[in-house]
Amino acid sequence: MDYILQLRQYIGHRPILMVGAAVFVLDNQNRLLLMKRSDNGCWSVPGGATEPGEVVEDAAIRETLEETNLEIGAMSLFGVFSGPELYYKYPNGDEVYNVTIMYLSHDWHGEVELNDEHTEWRWFRADEIPEDASPPIKPILEQFRLACHSEPLALSGAGASRAKSKRRRSRSG
Repeated sequence: MDYILQLRQYIGHRPILMVGAAVFVLDNQNRLLLMKRSDNGCWSVPGGATEPGEVVEDAAIRETLEETNLEIGAMSLFGVFSGPELYYKYPNGDEVYNVTIMYLSHDWHGEVELNDEHTEWRWFRADEIPEDASPPIKPILEQFRLACHSEPLALSGAGASRAKSKRRRSRSG
C-alpha cells in the first residue's frame, strides 16, 4: 500500500479510485474466512490495494499471505465489483471508490496468523455472515450469499487460475 500512502501525501483525504484484489478463502465445509478489521471493528476478507504494475492475481495472493499467513494455490475469479456502493470513507478520513477483483479459493495451506490489520478471525457459513461487515465488502458478501444458495462454489478447471509471480515460481522450484 506504499503507492496509496505516497499518493495521499499529495492529495490528502480526497476521493481516489482504488483497484483492489481479495480472496474468498473457503474451508472444506465451504465456510468463509472473515477477519475483524482493527481500524473499524468490522468483518472483512483478505485483500487490499494493488501496487502500480502488479498483476491483480499476485496482489490477491500477496495480501492474503500478509494478512492471514495462508498461501493460496488455485483460485477462480468470483467477480469484478465497482460503483457507488463500493465508496468508503476510512476512519482516518481517506475516501476511496473501490474497484474490487474478487477471487475464490479452496486451495490454500498454512495456519491463520493475523497481522496488525485485524484483531480476530472466524469461519462462517454463508447464512452466518455477520451484519457488521466492512461497508465496501458488504455488497460483495451479498453476492457471495446469493451464489451459495444458487450453485455450489467449486473451482472449475476452466475458471481456475494460478498466479505466476516470481514468489510462486521460486517456491515450486
